[in-house]
Amino acid sequence: MLTGRQRDRGRESSMTEVIGIVEDIVFRNEENGFSVIGVREEGTNHLITAVGNFPFISQGERVRLEGEWTTHPAYGQQLKMLTYSSAAPSSLVGLESYLASGLIKGVGPSTAHKLVQHFGLDVLDIIQFNPQRLVEVDGIGPSRADMIASSFSEQKEIREVMIFLQSYGITTAYALKIYKEYGGNTINVVRENPYRLAEDIIGIGFKTADRIARSMGVDPNSPYRAAAGIKYVLSNAASEGHTYLTKEELLSKAGNLLTVEGSLLENALTNLTLPHSLVMEQTEAHTAVYLAGLYQAEAGTARMLRDLAADYTIKQFKRTKEKIKRFEEDNDIRLADQQREAVIGAMQHGVIIITGGPGTGKTTTINCIIELLAQEGLKVELAAPTGRAAKRMTETTGREAKTIHRLLEYGFGEDPDEGFQRNEDNPIKADAVIIDEMSMVDILLVYHLLKALVQGTRLIMVGDVDQLPSVGPGNVLRDMIQSGVIPVIQLTEIFRQAQESMIIVNAHRINHGEHPILNAKNQDFFYDKRETVDDVLKTLIDLTVRRLPGFGKYRSLQDIQILSPMRKGIIGVNNLNTELQKVLNPPAPSKSEKASGEIVYRQGDKVMQIKNNYRLQWKKSGEDGQACEGEGVFNGDMGFIQDIDKEEQTLTVLFDDDRTVVYDFSQLDELELAYAVTIHKSQGNEFPVVILPLISGPPMLMTRNLLYTGVTRAKEMVVLVGRERMIQRMIQNNHIAMRYSGLDNRLKQAFGMALL
Repeated sequence: MLTGRQRDRGRESSMTEVIGIVEDIVFRNEENGFSVIGVREEGTNHLITAVGNFPFISQGERVRLEGEWTTHPAYGQQLKMLTYSSAAPSSLVGLESYLASGLIKGVGPSTAHKLVQHFGLDVLDIIQFNPQRLVEVDGIGPSRADMIASSFSEQKEIREVMIFLQSYGITTAYALKIYKEYGGNTINVVRENPYRLAEDIIGIGFKTADRIARSMGVDPNSPYRAAAGIKYVLSNAASEGHTYLTKEELLSKAGNLLTVEGSLLENALTNLTLPHSLVMEQTEAHTAVYLAGLYQAEAGTARMLRDLAADYTIKQFKRTKEKIKRFEEDNDIRLADQQREAVIGAMQHGVIIITGGPGTGKTTTINCIIELLAQEGLKVELAAPTGRAAKRMTETTGREAKTIHRLLEYGFGEDPDEGFQRNEDNPIKADAVIIDEMSMVDILLVYHLLKALVQGTRLIMVGDVDQLPSVGPGNVLRDMIQSGVIPVIQLTEIFRQAQESMIIVNAHRINHGEHPILNAKNQDFFYDKRETVDDVLKTLIDLTVRRLPGFGKYRSLQDIQILSPMRKGIIGVNNLNTELQKVLNPPAPSKSEKASGEIVYRQGDKVMQIKNNYRLQWKKSGEDGQACEGEGVFNGDMGFIQDIDKEEQTLTVLFDDDRTVVYDFSQLDELELAYAVTIHKSQGNEFPVVILPLISGPPMLMTRNLLYTGVTRAKEMVVLVGRERMIQRMIQNNHIAMRYSGLDNRLKQAFGMALL
């Protein structure tokens, strides 16, 4: 039977208006807001099913719906919603259900009950017009009252914005990000220039902005569109590791993307260079086009490295060889010739690079350098790109090591937009800075580091050039080495103790193009032959849940890490995380959870931050028991979900370096499950046990340095699972993806060398 105030009761497709209470949310897609809801219609008390995009509808909410009746072949009669609006609940039960829905931050079921009991039918007016009275309710203080009032006001404003944005296909998660950026001015900003979204909102690319612009009727030949397309191509190139593109390649890619005339792109490119949004530079080989920030970073890095390296006022030390000998005697060791050369070089030069694979003594070399510098009364700062790498550096040196971002004090100032607080005006107070895992450092980070170093500061960079390059743009370590202008000491000798580890032996064999030694007796490097992806998946789960914990008392979550070469497929990261979550952290009444997109986040889940967020706040207890706090959580940081608070709409993660971070639900796209991660994302991290599924993949991905990087992430054990011929294929594939980067030549120019 059709219900509701219908304009034409005799036809199923007629428009209908329904006013009622949302009694049940049967289904909701968190990404696009599409929902199936049960609404109890006022007057008739009839329960109807409505379908449509309801971005913020909540259980208990009173709504006014307008739509058409349809009949679903499986689910029967439904109201297909075309428009809807919120209407204040008219009963105490409805008000309590509405407030308890989680729609308003700071109000959960118990608080909703107290509010309705105290204020009755006036509760919504109190929240909106007289929120200071909320403190009359037990458990609500001034700050919480402000939060409730602010959230309620925001919800009223955001509904109009959300409906506007979702009419152009923008998902709920991104609509929230857009609203947070532009606030009440969102609709005006998007209508004026939708391409701003691609620049201002992390995660919204040109294609999404272009789709919105097209649906708004923006001319495909608009200068806004051409400029946005060019910037998008360059930004996409930066995400692939390039600091620039050749003009020819840039125009070709932009032309394919935009399908407009070349003259329009030429004009747009010229117009972008006039205000220095882009920089064009003629080299001997081609015209390079940079995003302005990357050009500044690359040119500035070369200049500052030259200034540090060419500083003849840097303090020189006497009797270094004698001091090295004393260090050897005190620690009952003997340095290899290359190690001794590295220590002497660090004491002589303003800038030096020490590179080598696992087991070649980089840690011992660093410890000797630290000891000798300390003997001279110099202050030494230690840093690494990731929290795990910094923690490992602390453990191996016995001295505090920080992440580079923490060393540069990102966001510690009153104005978070100031960025790194350590810079040329407020330099790092140190006589020497030692950076580990230098292969991970991209051009932007090394630029900011160098800006914070004054003349006379030694810079000692340590890394493994054979690992994968940085996730961010540039090829910093390789370019610095290839330039030939910075002193480089390469450690190649594998120490006898390291030779007892098949992880280290096989890592070097792989790096030299040799097949690893598999399943040597009583060793730490194993191969489990499996020929199908289904068998590989079963084996991975069995190893993680049963075999390895039983073999070495390894903890499934804390000690064992699966590193997959790829994201997609049965043994790709996405599916592995779904399958491993089922067995390692299944749902339970005691565990709160939150669905976001295709991921269900659950209390106890292992997670990883997947993008740099310089403004996320963290707290940590210091060694002295004093709490410290700061800002910045970075791509690759790993931890565990401690709590999910649906009332506050927050998720709390404890990261491996003991930082606690509280995420708003709208920020969950910055996290992903980390029972399995890609080898690329594992850079800078080290795990007791690493399992590598190797069965298939594209040649461009399945390379020698990918396998080498994966193997060198293990501290105690490696297990390869899959086909031996794939292992051999990767070892034979020494392809290194080319990156457009000008640092090599800039260093040669800066140091006065002729270009080759």
